[in-house]
Amino acid sequence: MKQQTQQANSARIPARFEAVLFDCDGVLVDSEPIANRVLAEHLTAVGLVLTSAEVEAQFVGLPLVQSISRIEGLLGHALPTSWYANYQRARDLALREELRPVAGIHSLLDGLMTQPYKLAVASGAEREKLNLNLQLTRLQSYFRDKTFSGSDVAHSKPAPDVYLLAAKQLGVNPARCVVIEDTVTGTLAGVAAGMTVWGYAARTSAEPLLAAGASQVFVHMDELAALLV
Repeated sequence: MKQQTQQANSARIPARFEAVLFDCDGVLVDSEPIANRVLAEHLTAVGLVLTSAEVEAQFVGLPLVQSISRIEGLLGHALPTSWYANYQRARDLALREELRPVAGIHSLLDGLMTQPYKLAVASGAEREKLNLNLQLTRLQSYFRDKTFSGSDVAHSKPAPDVYLLAAKQLGVNPARCVVIEDTVTGTLAGVAAGMTVWGYAARTSAEPLLAAGASQVFVHMDELAALLV
């Protein structure tokens, strides 16, 4: 596993950063397998047969509401008007029953609370889902009101808007922020914001994250703690 941790520069200098900005899905909470499974089921029900793995490849890192036109293009017709709301209800029910925090994230955040970093969440998800994720996994107390979502900005990831908003609200220069991301889409957003991006590659391949601009990758939160604490 240690060999999977790769560095493209000497980023292991915590003093260079004032803020740590976390993506949520796949970084703080292990939500993506749940959401992908439910989405695959709901797409199959309307005639677009995709596995969970195929759903992840097609839509990971993107707010689903922004992918409706792509889904309808693959289907060849419009989705039923109630489809998205039905999917959201089924997804949220599954999250309530199954969602868990990413392994090691509570210990990491406990350690960061003793450090001078400013912490925030900057997610591409809609506000309601972001709040639900943090509530279910008891992570909201680490961030309080420093949570930013795709609902708060005009353009979601891979645009840099949500990361720039987070930096502005924290009062930190983007160049002094490190972003923790697990998708190419999010990595592109962090890089576009002028921030350093470290890629979490526990469930994803390291190479695409590095190619998108991540300066290094890690596979367990203990490794991130060693870099920051």
